[in-house]
Amino acid sequence: MTVEAGARAAARGEHANAHDTLRGIMLKIASVSVFVGMSTCIKAAGMVPAGQIVFFRSFFAIFPIMAFLAFKRELHTAFATKRPLNHIARGVVGVCAMGLTFFALTRLPLPDAITLNYAQPLLVVVFSSIFLGEAIRVYRWSAVIVGLAGVLVIAWPELTLLRSGAALGDQEVLGVVAALASAAIAAVALLLVRNLVQTERTATIVLWFSVTASVLALFTLPFGWQALTPMQVALLIGAGFCGGLAQILMTAAYRHAEASVVAPFEYTSMILGVVVGYLVFGDVATLYTLVGGLIVVAAGIFIIWRERQLGLERTRTRKAAAPQG
Repeated sequence: MTVEAGARAAARGEHANAHDTLRGIMLKIASVSVFVGMSTCIKAAGMVPAGQIVFFRSFFAIFPIMAFLAFKRELHTAFATKRPLNHIARGVVGVCAMGLTFFALTRLPLPDAITLNYAQPLLVVVFSSIFLGEAIRVYRWSAVIVGLAGVLVIAWPELTLLRSGAALGDQEVLGVVAALASAAIAAVALLLVRNLVQTERTATIVLWFSVTASVLALFTLPFGWQALTPMQVALLIGAGFCGGLAQILMTAAYRHAEASVVAPFEYTSMILGVVVGYLVFGDVATLYTLVGGLIVVAAGIFIIWRERQLGLERTRTRKAAAPQG
């Protein structure tokens, strides 16, 4: 190969990488948009019991996922696993987090519900240190502290209970508590997923979770499922399909680009939440939500950037230590 041919090949490779990265980013934004659509459908359905929402969200998510796997001719092996108990454990924890998320979503303005969920990646760092013994350096601890301070800013108007007319039974207060509890439990679920991905395929994890969540949600039926209007049924089925489609798009995004490049675009949900919340529900984002959200986003992006730097540093160390020749 001539020097010019080599240069052209390298240029094509760089162009392909840039194209794949752009595709990954666009798929991530599409995934986030569909997830916001899912949340919008759930909120529009009104005060439906959380367990009932979990069932619709989980059961109807199975159909787009299975259709996608059938298209890829991977459906026949999708459920194959040697770790069913691990999947069930992940399902139990995930259902608890999902139920609390939906409870919060039906009681909070859409921007608040979405932004409070940003506490999850911060808590993953904390729990990784506590439960997995991961070494967390001062930079990431500082970012976590700043980010959690941002979460406190968002939640402050409800949690102080000092507003005129606020009461312990205030639904917004319960919504904030549920959102924060959901973020903590979801962080634990993510640690369980980290363990599963070492041996399991993404499709297997997603399908096992959807099926497990659907079954577990049925156990809440005696605790007050309600008769739904045709519109509520349509919205909740739509939420389920959106959830399944969003998971497919998210998986594809991480296949086309590095996680450190794609992950920050998760925060576009804050912008979408503010816009959709105002246009659909008349929710006006408060100054607390905007300021606190920006603090949390900045902390989250710093953690992602720091993870990338540490990853590059480990790669350089491995290459330097590798035998030459």
